[in-house]
Amino acid sequence: MRDSPRAATKRSGAAFLAAPDIVSAAESWLEHLSGERRCSRHTLDAYARDARFFLAFLAERRGAPADAATLSALAPADIRAFMAQRRTQGLENRSLLRALAAVRSLMRFLEKKGLAKTDVFGAVHAPKKPHSLPKALSVADARDLTRAETRAGEAREPWILARDAAALALLYGAGLRISEALSIERDRAPIGVVDRVSITGKGGKTRVVPVIEPVRRAIEDYISLCPYQLAGGPLFVGARGGPLSPRILQLAVERMRGALGLPASATPHALRHSFATHLLGRGGDLRSIQELLGHASLSTTQIYAAVDKARLLDAWRSAHPRGARVSTKSN
Repeated sequence: MRDSPRAATKRSGAAFLAAPDIVSAAESWLEHLSGERRCSRHTLDAYARDARFFLAFLAERRGAPADAATLSALAPADIRAFMAQRRTQGLENRSLLRALAAVRSLMRFLEKKGLAKTDVFGAVHAPKKPHSLPKALSVADARDLTRAETRAGEAREPWILARDAAALALLYGAGLRISEALSIERDRAPIGVVDRVSITGKGGKTRVVPVIEPVRRAIEDYISLCPYQLAGGPLFVGARGGPLSPRILQLAVERMRGALGLPASATPHALRHSFATHLLGRGGDLRSIQELLGHASLSTTQIYAAVDKARLLDAWRSAHPRGARVSTKSN
């Protein structure tokens, strides 16, 4: 079930600080994002928070809650000052890009209602987008993170270890996002002869993902050990039987990361990156990987080609006695 604008603004910390007509229009904007645009809860939360900061900034800068006249008379200096303030509050380029996108989206919505103008954004340069490549794990490390045996020494019940292993196996074995794995219902679980699962990903897009036998066995092991009645509810549950929090899996990986000596980049989401990178390295084509990952654009998936190339070059440099001094520039 999708969240209401009230829920998004409540989670963001406060209501919008602006004139009543702007507040009403801003809530309609969130409704638009939730309904027609089918944005995720996380996107709604982030956009609501960014818009709240922007309107609060304008109220402080102008000495009064922003109204239509204020928003129609914005200067590039106002936007730049807002971005500078957010940077001093600790936001890095990626978050600043999102904040600017949120404000631009809100202003465009208000412009259609005659409450703002957006030509000011044409004179504002966006922060540079970081071009860091996804950090894929080695095959051995990825497998270790998805095995219950890796945590055999922990004082936790066997069914909890099996649960975490099964959920993480879905991330690596099927390329799911952590939220997608935790959204699977028990009645749709890929077990036995059921070798695929239907997933609703970002933007409300549905895709069918094949689930290989080792992953299905891990899920079956967890179900057989779980002390709760799962029928009619989520497949993965917490220690008290409620829906499993993503944070529990993140903490599980943090513990294994320390035990296995893995870098901080070894996270649950890194298993999804590893799925794509390893599949590409074994001959998978980008278009098929795009469909499996649920990427809207092939350009998003193409980054894994760079990851795979980088891994090959690293391996070559470490094996070749002169690798570090040989140019890797391709013709």
